[in-house]
Amino acid sequence: MNSILRWHRPLMLVTVFMAILMIVSAVGLFTDERSLLGVPIWLKPFKFAVSFGLYSLTLAWLLSLPHKGSRWTWWLGTIFAVAGGIIDVSIVFLQAGRGTFSHFNGSADPFDDKISAVFGMGVNFIILTNLAMAAILGFQRLGDRTASRAIHAGLFLALAGMGVGMLMAFATEGQVAADAAGRAVPLMAGHSIGVPDGSPGLPLTNWSTTGGDLRVPHFLGLHGLQVILLSGIGLSLLAQRSIMLRDERTRVRLVTTVACGYSGLVLLATWQALRGQPVTHPDALTLGALAAVILTTAIGSWVVIKTRAILPG
Repeated sequence: MNSILRWHRPLMLVTVFMAILMIVSAVGLFTDERSLLGVPIWLKPFKFAVSFGLYSLTLAWLLSLPHKGSRWTWWLGTIFAVAGGIIDVSIVFLQAGRGTFSHFNGSADPFDDKISAVFGMGVNFIILTNLAMAAILGFQRLGDRTASRAIHAGLFLALAGMGVGMLMAFATEGQVAADAAGRAVPLMAGHSIGVPDGSPGLPLTNWSTTGGDLRVPHFLGLHGLQVILLSGIGLSLLAQRSIMLRDERTRVRLVTTVACGYSGLVLLATWQALRGQPVTHPDALTLGALAAVILTTAIGSWVVIKTRAILPG
């Protein structure tokens, strides 16, 4: 418990705040019948609370690790907590309560115009703070070599996910959609490629089933940090039972292989979305590329295990 209390406090407060917002939005899902683009109006706030909660908790732990430039990263983490966890997520909740769009809202209403400007500024701070933290931490050893490699790769993937999010500014322009009250709202951009936002989508995620959807690679990239960290933790736990994983060099190379394979998956999902192809209906080209990513990752992992005794350190 004492170690958790030493984690980055502003980010931990944001994590608690997100947990509260998760409960609020979950209640809204059952009590508020309004919808936006055919989706329950509180679904987006719920997803944002979960996503920012997980990311803030991970970042709070990461910044608690001994490293050079900790004063800089503390302030960067605090700016991220305020800009993303408080301002931007609060705007998502505020606009949901008002029955209108938090993203891409091009309404001429003065309040919506100011809210959109603040939201956009918050997004810029989120990207810049993560970029700066990655620059500071990306060349340092954080914990053992396996954890360091997982953290470095995970930060890169998170930045890649944010970069994919910026592509949404160029998707589905000139769309007009109705808010929860039926008023027409111009949208400056969108998530979907080849179809308007609000087309049929998957349950919960609402990823488009009729066109490309940039939210897929955006999600995969952002949470690549957790995926790669968990793979490193899993390898360390397995090393206690498997002699093949006792050598730290083997675990580092396996984490690198997993990270490369996961990066290939993010690139594939981005390519699929930009081609206007729904994630639920991959064509032969996409399936072939996916098979290549899986096969390459599997072969790479096999080579690392088989050559563990002869590879140089």
